Amino acid sequence: MRKFFQEIKSDLKFRSAGPGQKLSEPARVPKEKPKAETAPKPRQRPTDEAQMAAAAALARMELKPKAKPPSSQGAIKNQVRKELMAEAAASEKGVSAHQEDPAFSDREAAAEPSVSGVYFICPLTSAVVRKDEKEKHIREAIQSYFSVDPVAASIMEIHTFNKDREKVRVGVETMAKYLDNIYLHPEEEKYQKIKLQNKVFQERINCLEGIHRFFQSVGFETKTLPVPGQDTTEEYYVLKEEMLTKLEDLKDYKEQLLSCGPLRLQLDRQLCVFKPSAEAARFELPNDFYNLTAEEIKREQRLRTEAVEKASMLRTRAMREKEEQREMRKYNYTLLRVRFPDGYLLQGTFYAREPVSVLYSFVREALRDNWLPFELLGPGGLKLTEENLAFNECGLVPSALLTLAWDAAVMSDIEASGQEQPASALKPELLSNIQTLS
Repeated sequence: MRKFFQEIKSDLKFRSAGPGQKLSEPARVPKEKPKAETAPKPRQRPTDEAQMAAAAALARMELKPKAKPPSSQGAIKNQVRKELMAEAAASEKGVSAHQEDPAFSDREAAAEPSVSGVYFICPLTSAVVRKDEKEKHIREAIQSYFSVDPVAASIMEIHTFNKDREKVRVGVETMAKYLDNIYLHPEEEKYQKIKLQNKVFQERINCLEGIHRFFQSVGFETKTLPVPGQDTTEEYYVLKEEMLTKLEDLKDYKEQLLSCGPLRLQLDRQLCVFKPSAEAARFELPNDFYNLTAEEIKREQRLRTEAVEKASMLRTRAMREKEEQREMRKYNYTLLRVRFPDGYLLQGTFYAREPVSVLYSFVREALRDNWLPFELLGPGGLKLTEENLAFNECGLVPSALLTLAWDAAVMSDIEASGQEQPASALKPELLSNIQTLS
């Protein structure tokens, strides 16, 4: 080793010696004026001391085990982000190619929605109305009902059109107290008058829509009366004299007022039966099925790129499930199909927050023999045993194809009995209106 370093040292001295100088004497390098660099300077050889230090360091490194490459969380995030960005770019490229394809555009244009929209049934008129016409129809239906039962109509008006439920509760209880005082103390004239400028009346009752028509319909009339001991007058609701002979009616009105709730239109299931189809799992939903408006849906589509950043984060399972639940809350309704063993399809519309038990009842009501036990299997063959869970909690929104499976033991007993079985388990009146899934 010593001989090796001596040779290197001699070589360095030889290369640095100038013309006419002895090899044993160190050469002096003349100073040069700085010049503009036109090319990188040649790298100088290390000194003998530097080479000795490098050799010692290499020797120490040879004796140590090799360190593992770093694997920090930041490096993992960067790698995931790169992969997801690449996938997103590839996906967008594929979508663009489809959109440019005329055949693809024709297929998209030809795709018809699985249902034309979400519909409701009015309990007052039995009319079927679209979702966007619901509020208008409720107001018109209640207005028309005044000609049938003005008291009931005014009570529905109070409970339906006042959205602050706490204010409704306080106001209704106060009005009920007025009626109760008259019923319990008919001889007390003070209970037969209600001062309209009274602070309690103004704060609790006057702010509610429909209260004035209620008081008129139960037998009050508006009168301007002098204020005792003053030269001024004030407006009052005064009970008509003939109502003192109809105290039981006042009691009934009070009970109706307390027990009534908002008028709610019932969701139309839009029950349909389809022939066996290879398109059973294909759904085309209208915008009615989403909690978002049409403009909000477009904005959501433009913001899809944010999902790449979210996906690049390392999240726990609980975090992912929580985010999925937030996504599920975007849907108000769900379209469900149940495929029977013979391939027939039963379709219905449901609220996304309704429990699974509602679907079991829906299927049972469509059966020819509703006593037959069955199970419903969700996507992937998972049994829907927790009937109290909502559809959005089971991932069955905004649409899903389920499979019906009969109880094997019961079906074996039926076959062993030799009884002739109908071609389909569905009711004949449903099969008479069977459709083809397009």
